[in-house]
Amino acid sequence: MIPHSERQKVKRWVDEACDAGARRKRACDLLGISIRTLQRWEVGCSVRPDGRPGAKREEPRNKLTPEERAAIIEVCNQTEYASLSPVQIVPKLADQGVFIASESCFYRVLREEGQLTHRGRSRAPRKVTMPTTHLATGPNQVWSWDITYVPTHVRGQFFYLYMIIDIYSRKIVGWEVHTEESGELAAALIQRTVFKEQCFHKPLVLHADNGAPMKSITLRQKLYELNITPSHSRPMVSNDNPYSESLFRTLKYCPQWPRNGFADVDDSRAWVTDFVSGYNNEHRHSRIKYVTPAQRHRGEDSEILARRNRVYAAAKSKTPERWSGETRNWEPISTVALNPEKLENLEPQKAS
Repeated sequence: MIPHSERQKVKRWVDEACDAGARRKRACDLLGISIRTLQRWEVGCSVRPDGRPGAKREEPRNKLTPEERAAIIEVCNQTEYASLSPVQIVPKLADQGVFIASESCFYRVLREEGQLTHRGRSRAPRKVTMPTTHLATGPNQVWSWDITYVPTHVRGQFFYLYMIIDIYSRKIVGWEVHTEESGELAAALIQRTVFKEQCFHKPLVLHADNGAPMKSITLRQKLYELNITPSHSRPMVSNDNPYSESLFRTLKYCPQWPRNGFADVDDSRAWVTDFVSGYNNEHRHSRIKYVTPAQRHRGEDSEILARRNRVYAAAKSKTPERWSGETRNWEPISTVALNPEKLENLEPQKAS
């Protein structure tokens, strides 16, 4: 966009060059403009200013109304949604039969209002390399587990949280908090979890890293008795167990996580009980189309996503000008892989 004063200079220079015998097109080329641009600027002997800054443009038909913008801000600032991102909020509203606007509209409004930050205690995401091994096409086919430190009020003293997650449904199927980490405690937890999930002697893969409890003789013997196929991360590669690592990150960045640690082991067990209940039954997981892990573990996700799809279809039929294409894909995730990079080379894994 060339200012009016610069246009006048260009016009004057071209006129002076033409008076000196130069061709008008050649003079324009030397100044870096086309002769048609100069002709468009000219009004008789004067130069017209650029009309774009003051031009009146018709508002787009799909523009959000002030009431809709206010509704977005109000919803995002409610206690229930204050720590959630728009990609969590919109599906949650859809499950209640409410559709205000798309995720992109939520992000745009929050950005314009100066509220687009990492909501809650979340940090900026980082790219994580996926592991290499098995596929899961249903619940209780591939589990991932790990142990993490749980801080106490005493500096340097920790409890140990054992936690098992089903990678297909993301449901926490088993957990315990102990004052020590050992293969014996891990073996007992896995056995109780297998009985609770009623998958005794069914094909199951258990993935873990290379910690001492994970590779202990006691645990190996228990897995053999339960007909479970053990799987381990590559040595010195922490990214090979991302499901458990991601779960621990979610746990420790939960707004209710006690920054000063727990008073005793019973206190930590009570807190983890509440977290597991909320995570399994209330938390809508982004990697399983924003249904809860318990819903997917029970096979209810297909019907929930179908209802959600009908809500989107109704919203599109009401205001079609706001949709440039199809509605969001709410098809259920059919297969979950421990390593998507080698997905084409893998077949669903079964215990031998």
